Amino acid sequence: MTPVELSRTVLRATRRAVDAGELSVDVAASVEAGSVRVERPRPGGRGDFATNVALQIARAAGRTPRDVAEVLSARLAAEPGIAGVDITGPGFLNITLTDARARAAALVREIHERGRCYGHVHPDTGDVAQLHVPRDLRAAVLADSARRILRSQGVLVRVTCDEQPGPAWADAIDALDVRIDAYGRPPEPLPTLRPVPAPAPADAVLRLGRDAARWALLHPAPHDHPRVTPEQGGDDHLVQRESNPLFRVRYAYARTRALTRNAAALGFAADPDVDPDVDMEADPAAPLADALLTALGDYPATLASAARHRAPDRLARHLVVIADAFLAFQSAPQSAPQEAAFAVLPRGDEKPSAAHRARLALAEAAGTVLAGGLSLLGINAPEFL
Repeated sequence: MTPVELSRTVLRATRRAVDAGELSVDVAASVEAGSVRVERPRPGGRGDFATNVALQIARAAGRTPRDVAEVLSARLAAEPGIAGVDITGPGFLNITLTDARARAAALVREIHERGRCYGHVHPDTGDVAQLHVPRDLRAAVLADSARRILRSQGVLVRVTCDEQPGPAWADAIDALDVRIDAYGRPPEPLPTLRPVPAPAPADAVLRLGRDAARWALLHPAPHDHPRVTPEQGGDDHLVQRESNPLFRVRYAYARTRALTRNAAALGFAADPDVDPDVDMEADPAAPLADALLTALGDYPATLASAARHRAPDRLARHLVVIADAFLAFQSAPQSAPQEAAFAVLPRGDEKPSAAHRARLALAEAAGTVLAGGLSLLGINAPEFL
């Protein structure tokens, strides 16, 4: 269970307590969707996650935080995926999830099974969306990526544009692999995607190449100005260094593929099912693996949010989070000699172990999600970089 899923579970338990008459109806109005915060316990705390929701709603409930916590703890303890709930202090809920190793294996296995369709909705929902744009290159690229993301969520999509393109504009949308289904002003006004236009002509955008150009237009929020010309810092999208988010995302994917190739050369493959005898909690890389697992677990919710808000930038930013978490996971042991035994691949005369196979499976899962996310942005994921 990811933090996002746990937050929803706490919210659901609160609403059910209200429906059952265990808490005042005023509580429902005091806790809005998404406002329930769960976080890792502080040093000395208990469980996997903690939340102060009982303190947050006690006033509306007309009861002490401790009383509210007692009500919620009983309901949360009955939720699947929760092993137990402790109440600490004035009313903090400390939540222990079911076996962390099993949860991690289940998430990685799901990603391996679903491949680049992890986070997608199947079958189609039957919903239909029309995305309308002015004749603006950034708006067209944004709509094209929003179409891909909406399709991943089971929505049928039609993209239309105000005006027929001239030759230069037509060449630009072809070069950026943008699909527009029809041209012309609609008979009835439609909600129109109007991001801040790229402050440069189409040829200045195209000089970046397809992938960097799309990233330059999609990564900033629609209300932010994209950087495309050298004077604006557009060439930063082309440099191969850590300061370039696009490079980090693509480099992270290429590293996952390199790990798979190197593992094959060593005679082993990924396996998300860790041997029960392996003490993963003693692994110094475990906190880094947890951060990566959390980012991967949040990916479906990010896709749904990006689709709902027609906001590919949300997906782009989350891919950066996943890439950074993966790079920390796979590189930290190499920078700490005392942790060499916890690298993704065996070192020297070390034999491949169940833990190596599990770590490789996690690395491959990260690569799968990065590749899938990049494809929804219309950007290639290179095997070599």
